Amino acid sequence: MSWGSELWDQFDNLEKHTQWGIEFVEKYTKFVKERSEIETNYAKQIRNLSKKYQPKKNSREEEESKYSFCRAFLTSLNELNDYAGQHEVISENLTSQIITELSRYLQELKAERKSHFHDGRKAQQHIESSWKQLESCKRRFERDCKEADRAQQYFEKMDADINVTKADVEKRSSHKARQQAQMRHQMASDSKGEYSSYLQKFNQEQNEHYYTVIPNIFQKLQDMEEKRIDRIGVCMKTFADVDRQVLPIVGKCLDGMTKAAESIEPKTDSKQVVESYKSGFEPPGDVEFEDYGQAMKRTASETSLSNARDKERPAGKSKGKLWPFIKNKNKLSLKLGSGPEDFSHLPPEQRRKKLQGKIDELNKDIQKEMDQRDALTKMKDVYVKNPQMGDPASVDPRLSEIAQNIEKLQFETQKFEGWLAEVEERMPSKSDTHRRSGLYETQNNTTVSNNCAQDRESPDGSYTEEQNSETQVKANINPIPPTSSTPEFDDEFDDEETLPTIGTCKALYPFEGHNEGTISVAEGELLYVIEEDKGDGWTRVRRNEDEEGYVPTSYVEVFLETNAKGAMTYI
Repeated sequence: MSWGSELWDQFDNLEKHTQWGIEFVEKYTKFVKERSEIETNYAKQIRNLSKKYQPKKNSREEEESKYSFCRAFLTSLNELNDYAGQHEVISENLTSQIITELSRYLQELKAERKSHFHDGRKAQQHIESSWKQLESCKRRFERDCKEADRAQQYFEKMDADINVTKADVEKRSSHKARQQAQMRHQMASDSKGEYSSYLQKFNQEQNEHYYTVIPNIFQKLQDMEEKRIDRIGVCMKTFADVDRQVLPIVGKCLDGMTKAAESIEPKTDSKQVVESYKSGFEPPGDVEFEDYGQAMKRTASETSLSNARDKERPAGKSKGKLWPFIKNKNKLSLKLGSGPEDFSHLPPEQRRKKLQGKIDELNKDIQKEMDQRDALTKMKDVYVKNPQMGDPASVDPRLSEIAQNIEKLQFETQKFEGWLAEVEERMPSKSDTHRRSGLYETQNNTTVSNNCAQDRESPDGSYTEEQNSETQVKANINPIPPTSSTPEFDDEFDDEETLPTIGTCKALYPFEGHNEGTISVAEGELLYVIEEDKGDGWTRVRRNEDEEGYVPTSYVEVFLETNAKGAMTYI
């Protein structure tokens, strides 16, 4: 349906309708603009949220990164940051693809509408002006016709009155009346012709106005309105497409969060707690009963190793240390990170990890310096072959500086490696904590283990200052292998009698056995047990008739025979 044919007389209503259409475009533009601002603010808030919960740059950050749930949370925060970026993309696309386009289109739409209605008003004014001229011709023709009728009537009246006196005068008056009547008839005839001609012209213009000019203008307005509606539809579709375009990336962000959540490993994290806080010490043994009710006289042969050590302790130092229940006075210094360079304030296991980490860092620094040295050496070779490219001597100061740095770093590495070796020698073996039960059956062995447990270093990092306690620590944490200088072991090795086999064992870890009195074993190797652990951390084994020696008890899994020492099994 055409506005030109159907709405030919609705000029004012069409003007109001098209103005309302422009106002709707302005309203929709404002709506999209506010949506864009919401997306921008939302993205900003999401980014601030992600930034707020990002791990701070401190010593705790490295500790948190060890746990899978902390890494998963960090990944989720990064994905959330990317998610916020997609909302920024939505805002940018809404602005560039809709707001900017609609703002420009609105200016064009207003200008086009103004032009069309200007042409319409001009055509309306023209037809109204023609109508006024037609009315003027019509009134003039009407007036002339009336004047001619009056003149004719007057002439006829004068000509019919024959009884009037003064005949000559009357004759002259009748002649004038005839001439006047004829003139008025002529004027009426001319007015009629003019009116008829202008009426025909007006009808032509009116027909053209209502069937050509106005329909054309209204058709342009209709086309303009349809384009406006179509543009609104396109913008609404774009409005949805802008969101749809970022959905794949948003989906990837959400998938990343899901994958991060699925990567959380509770078992691994719980093991990491052990790795982070394991001291490397063994739990204290049972506290032996001290009977003060009766005086006990013991002979020298009845005195146990622990009693002998107790006698060596100064007065007031004989009480066993129940270190798991003693608060650490050094915790404040540990938290502040103000420990010695060799990390001696830490428990053995933690100290070992810190030293190993420091060594790894130093090795990386050494490798970097070596890479720089190699690059400068190549550059110097190029300068030597092509002097025009540079002076070879200009590289020497830097090479000398790098050599000094490498030497310094290597010295530091050796220092930390020495400390690490010392720690590893003093640390208990991996399977010691799993083999605590059933190690000692006899009262004498129990006494030794109890006193050793009481005198060892505490995991809170507070090392005892007494020389006897220090000796006890070394004896228990890293038992000294039997050597020829140890009278007890000398007697055993000098004994030419072949000891009977009391069980078998399987090596859990490789042991090189460099010290005298020890024997090297390979992981998984099966050996014969000829003497069980007496509480000093060593088990005597035999490979064949000629090869026997001591290995760390924690390095082997022992299976004693049913008739040997109460049929005990070490696991």
